[in-house]
Amino acid sequence: MSPSHSPDPDRPTTASPRRADARRNHDRVVAAAVDVFREHGTLATVPQIAARAQVGKATVYRSFPTKEDLLETVTRLSLAELERRTAAARARPGPDEAFRCHVLALFDVLARDRLLAERLADAASPAAVSVLQSLTDAMETAQAAGALREDTTALDLRVLLCGTALQLVRLKEPDPSVWHRYAEMVLRAFGR
Repeated sequence: MSPSHSPDPDRPTTASPRRADARRNHDRVVAAAVDVFREHGTLATVPQIAARAQVGKATVYRSFPTKEDLLETVTRLSLAELERRTAAARARPGPDEAFRCHVLALFDVLARDRLLAERLADAASPAAVSVLQSLTDAMETAQAAGALREDTTALDLRVLLCGTALQLVRLKEPDPSVWHRYAEMVLRAFGR
């Protein structure tokens, strides 16, 4: 490469401050979106997110051309957090205990994350579908061990678990102990 094309590390670039500013705005938008979507679910609006981030709507749309792009980004962040919370549950000894702890951990997270509860219930998010598959795998493992009813299916899991979570979201139930109570009821429906 000729010297005229190699970057000079001592020479300030005009793009660098802009990139740093754009990155800060992007991070502010994502942080605001996490908070707003967790509070309001999919009904949250881009103007609400822009206001919380203290940026203009155009700034939001520069990073996320559609609301769905922003929803999926926040869903993936929520799922990463959920994965950390449920990893220990899935590692519990005994498939029945692993399934039980997985469901309880999931309800604990959903009690604080309206968006994730909605995205799981409607399975519109490709990322959210992986959670349902993980739960189905845990259920089938517990079934094979004789710990759960033999006649339950992945559809049963989705209807009971996601239906309960969605109803609690619609009722705007914020109390984690209420969510835990319903998680226990869902688990009893799968028991022998």
